[in-house]
Amino acid sequence: MAGNIPLVGFNDFLCVLMSGHRAIIKLSSKDNRLFLPIIEELIIIEPRFKGDIKLVEKVENFDAVIATGSNESFKHFEYYFKDYPSLLRKSRTSVAILTGEESLDERKALANDIFLYFGLGCRNVTKLYVPKNYDLNLLFEVFFEYQDVVLNNKYANNYDYYRAIYMMGKHNILENGFLILKEDKALHSPVAVLNYEYYDEKESLALQLDELKEDIQCIVGKDYIPFGKAQQPDLEDYADGINTLRFLEAI
Repeated sequence: MAGNIPLVGFNDFLCVLMSGHRAIIKLSSKDNRLFLPIIEELIIIEPRFKGDIKLVEKVENFDAVIATGSNESFKHFEYYFKDYPSLLRKSRTSVAILTGEESLDERKALANDIFLYFGLGCRNVTKLYVPKNYDLNLLFEVFFEYQDVVLNNKYANNYDYYRAIYMMGKHNILENGFLILKEDKALHSPVAVLNYEYYDEKESLALQLDELKEDIQCIVGKDYIPFGKAQQPDLEDYADGINTLRFLEAI
């Protein structure tokens, strides 16, 4: 399982159990504490699950695979699991579209989409699309609620590193002591950095995002996922838009 944010693989785990399959799980070393008490509680609720859940260090003797990883590990997954039914996921990220008409509460909610879990999840917003002449200070005003993220050493080191890199490269950036705003066409941004890009028309932006859909997990904004809800998926909000239960039913 992936371990970039807490319990990121829980939906897959639940789908496997609810579909009547046995779950053979290799937990991520970064996310192995919460799963154990949850498994114990599930077995108390439904004792038969005890025989359906197996935690392992090495995955073997399996019939099908669900795996998530980086773009590099995805290539290894494709090769290693080529002879098995598989649901493989690679790196994606999320974006937000602003119109300039957002309320204060909506901008505060956007801050949650950006900063929760230090921005490490695929549902975290790493790129903003803003209209021409948008006042970026409107965002800094609401971001200060999360200023304590910089007290985390790894986050602070990332902030200092990229601030130095961008300043030496004479990039046009805005920064406030804990977040760097960088004008950049890239969807993915490093921890402590938030990319933004100006757009002219929403129609042309929609076409642009459609071409990038294989790299995007969520789009936040009006007519999309509401601000503040990116990291609050429902059980049927399957990763990459692929219905996990249907995959399991076909095995």
